[in-house]
Amino acid sequence: MTRQPGLASSHHGLFPRSGIACLAFALLSACSDLPAEPGSSTSSIRAVAPQPRPDREALTQAALRRDRAERARAANDAAAAAADTPASTNMRDYLQGVEETLVARGLLRTDSGNEIEMTPERLTDDFVRIALYDEYSRDGGQLVSRPSPAPLRRWEQPVRLNIEFGASVSSAQRARDRSDIAAFASRLQSASGRPVSLGIDNGNFTVLIVSEDERHQIGPRLAQLVPGIPEGDISALRELSPQNYCTVFAYSRGNIATYDRAVALIRSETPPRLRRSCIHEEIAQGLGLANDSRLVRPSIFNDDEEFAYLTPHDELLLKILYDPRLRPGMNEAEARPIVLEIARELLGTSA
Repeated sequence: MTRQPGLASSHHGLFPRSGIACLAFALLSACSDLPAEPGSSTSSIRAVAPQPRPDREALTQAALRRDRAERARAANDAAAAAADTPASTNMRDYLQGVEETLVARGLLRTDSGNEIEMTPERLTDDFVRIALYDEYSRDGGQLVSRPSPAPLRRWEQPVRLNIEFGASVSSAQRARDRSDIAAFASRLQSASGRPVSLGIDNGNFTVLIVSEDERHQIGPRLAQLVPGIPEGDISALRELSPQNYCTVFAYSRGNIATYDRAVALIRSETPPRLRRSCIHEEIAQGLGLANDSRLVRPSIFNDDEEFAYLTPHDELLLKILYDPRLRPGMNEAEARPIVLEIARELLGTSA
């Protein structure tokens, strides 16, 4: 199968095993009849006072809890060991420094940027820059940073997210990531009007959260996730430069303009704000907002890192992208007048 990359965007510049061992206890109870003492003229029965029977279910549940706790401790110990490598430690220190520097400069804002005036014309221009251009071009099978015009692309089928963690990610961090992605999926569904959900398996949009060492071994898994994936894309993900904290690749079959597969990669070493920022940008870009531009604000799709999270402005871009008046495959000349009409409706202004 030929896989056509829909986008290759870079944000900012393997699998868990689970199981429960079931333990059962044989619970024994007994009572004894003691005979009268020899030579006694009377007989009596000494009965052992009834003892309360242990609660079989409570004991089993307690054993299961202990087993889960032991497994969690073992998994966390293994994750800590997997993350404590020179490459991963260096990347963690580097990204922590990046986050601290950006925040100190007033970047990675977490507000909505409501002070920035928005007009239908400006919103239309922003949509064209983000949805009708690619951040990367393909040159001889390799990806190069060179924005180029692109047709409108989006998902027509439900988007089913699933997460695959490297062994270096602790159980507590996995729970936080899963919660963040589930909440964001709900927000994306509300903005786009398309079904977006987080499941356990059988997804068509996989989020890989892996360490430096794990990422270098990821090629075979990528080939399983996206049959026919270009070798250049595998190389780009495997050899991701430190300046790219995370990235996403979305794919269609052949030359059609609707996506059916996507893979986002997030470095497990990213600190909290950058990590959530990666989740927001890469999954949103994987829905069809492929490009970044310094001219677009207030937006997460801006290489200046001004905003950390998806803004209300970005939600409008998603509403436009999935408006039924637009069709996959449209170019700028076809889409622009329709986008302007939609933008005027969204902002409550007339022509």
